[in-house]
Amino acid sequence: MRNIVALILGGGRGTRLYPLTQYRAKPAVPIGGKFRLIDIPISNCIHWDIKKIFVLTQFNSLSLHRHIASTYRFDAFSHGFVQILAAQQTMGNANWYQGTADAVRQNIDYFRNAEADYVVILSGDQLFRINLEALVEEHRSRDAEITISSIAVEAEKAGELGILKCNSDGRITDFVEKPHEPSLLEKVRLPEVLQGAGGRSKPFLASMGLYVFNKKCLIDLLEQDNCQDFGREIIPSSISTHRVFAHQFTGYWEDIGTIRSFFEANLDFAGLTPRFKFYDEQHPIYTHARFLPGTRISDCHIENSLLSDGSIVEGCSIQNSVIGLRSKIGCGSSIERVVMMGADYYEKNSTAIGGVEMGIGKNCRIRNAILDKNVRIGDNVIIDYKGLNNPPDDAPYVVIDGIVVIPKRETIPSNTVIE
Repeated sequence: MRNIVALILGGGRGTRLYPLTQYRAKPAVPIGGKFRLIDIPISNCIHWDIKKIFVLTQFNSLSLHRHIASTYRFDAFSHGFVQILAAQQTMGNANWYQGTADAVRQNIDYFRNAEADYVVILSGDQLFRINLEALVEEHRSRDAEITISSIAVEAEKAGELGILKCNSDGRITDFVEKPHEPSLLEKVRLPEVLQGAGGRSKPFLASMGLYVFNKKCLIDLLEQDNCQDFGREIIPSSISTHRVFAHQFTGYWEDIGTIRSFFEANLDFAGLTPRFKFYDEQHPIYTHARFLPGTRISDCHIENSLLSDGSIVEGCSIQNSVIGLRSKIGCGSSIERVVMMGADYYEKNSTAIGGVEMGIGKNCRIRNAILDKNVRIGDNVIIDYKGLNNPPDDAPYVVIDGIVVIPKRETIPSNTVIE
């Protein structure tokens, strides 16, 4: 496994996750109370002894760079590293990344001479826990040049993903990126005999955006033409010229690409039987060690919720919610189905803005909302949006798919009603 280089794609502008991506790259978005999305692929690599890791990004990369630099430090004897490769102008190229393949192409020189025969490419905005050692071994045993990790999906989801079709040996015979037309969907539908655990309810194999390439094959493909994207160009054109196989993954996988998917995934963490489990001692998810005190709870009613380190909650009700680091919730407040990302630091009273401290004040009622980092909610605030009209342009919040999102560092004054 030390014969492998990992490339983690940081994604584009992240417009579908806006405003959570207003000040940060997608992989830097907090998740699960105390983690960031980038921790998922990096932890997967570390568990399987892949420690030559590059993270490719170009938008709002400061907080991502800071998190990686302060979290992932390997000792001098491991020869490991996690390095940010932000888009940059060079004498040979003055362009931004134009797509996933172009991003890798612009950074070929960083891994061309690496002591590795294989390149694993992962996404920085997905939830998964996969045995990368078994994946690479399957790639080797098939004498594959490209292996695509895939998962069975329903027809409703097929139009938003890259869909592949393979034969009984697992070799891919067709690949279509986001097929919407019925004729294209029918073209890549798996024969019933090859449909796996999903059966008739999930007759399509979707690419997870997780690839294994022979390093030489990857470099040749990127240098022989100017294709910009793996899913739309590189993979479809390689099927007839290279040995391209599918690895069928049967575990949990979720693409955190929208506010709704982000919201529902977080709330699932707080359930009694979460689909993605952080409670895995053999394969934990690593993140920055903050050395915070335990959460202080006084006279509260809490159901199916996660409370992260260093929080202070007093006399409140919390249901089906995720409470982030250093969160404060005042007496008499009730929150339900809320993702609260917490705060970056403890605030002194003298730094409160307009008399409103960071966190949630007293006697508030908040439901179906995402509160980004360092948000201030005054006393007697109601957030329970059920309407269809969009808020005014100057509102300190946005509503996306029925979810109220309070952007980072925004203040909601006392007695505000959003419903």
